[in-house]
Parts: sequence; C-alpha cells; structure tokens
Amino acid sequence: MADALVSPDVVARYAADAAREVDGVAAIVDGVRKGIRVEGGEIELHLAFEWGVSFPAVGAAVQERVAEYLQRMADAAPSAVNVVVEEVHGPV
Repeated sequence: MADALVSPDVVARYAADAAREVDGVAAIVDGVRKGIRVEGGEIELHLAFEWGVSFPAVGAAVQERVAEYLQRMADAAPSAVNVVVEEVHGPV
C-alpha cells in the first residue's frame, strides 16, 4: 500500500466493512482504531468469530475479502492482512 494516498483511518474503515461481510465474523472487537490497526502496508483486524466456524477458513476469507475490497475501493494492496481472533460468540 506504499503508493496509496488513502489515510489509515479510511483504510481501517474499509477493512472493517469488508470483514463484516464475511460469514462467520460476529463483530469487530474494539481496541486500536476500533479493532483495526493500519501500520505501513499491514492491516491487523481484531475480530470475534461465531461459534462453530473454522477459524482458518474464516480467517482466510477475511484476508481475501479485505485485500479485494481495498483494491477495488482505494486502489491499494496491503502487504499483509493479519486476523486476530479475540472472542468467540455463541452458546453459553
């Protein structure tokens, strides 16, 4: 994303929007920039997943969706999209 002229706040907002569209993502977990950290070309998303989903499959889908969304919306390609599962939402 080095050549992109989009602010980190906008990139974080786009990444959050894209992540929410993935089945199995329950929520963005508040923390750094409302659960999204953008530093250099890397994006780190702190997410809650739904109970019973495959973490590797949902994580990979988030990475793919965020990268595609940023390419389409901001003409920016992140060097990495890191997914941190902070919570699991489901039956108690």
